[in-house]
Amino acid sequence: MAGTFTTRTITTDATETMHDLTNACSAFLREAAHGRNGLLNVFTPHATSGLAVIETGAGSDDDLLAALRGILPADDRWGDRHGGPGHGSGHVLPALVPPHATLPVVDGELELGASQSVVLVNSDRDSSERQVRLSFLG
Repeated sequence: MAGTFTTRTITTDATETMHDLTNACSAFLREAAHGRNGLLNVFTPHATSGLAVIETGAGSDDDLLAALRGILPADDRWGDRHGGPGHGSGHVLPALVPPHATLPVVDGELELGASQSVVLVNSDRDSSERQVRLSFLG
């Protein structure tokens, strides 16, 4: 199996946010997959970010952020206190929203279900840039 990869820089807001990566994943596969079947691996090397496959635009994205705020409130209860107030909660995020996703590629195209999108979930309010590594194995 031959593989190829690229790294993308995502500019995020200085708030908790989700960034849709679906178009970037599809564009990468057009260059890398050449109509082949395989796997797309998406990885973000940050301690306060994760990747999710979720419906966007209909409110689910806001619901996910609200649920994470409820589970991981940005307050001073966390043992990890480096960074701004509440930063420690972001270091727990990858345990709930992992920093990786592996997705099927069929005939060179990302095989997602109806209404599914690949999103970067970022809880770090101290940094406005995230790296995302896309790898195709096929």
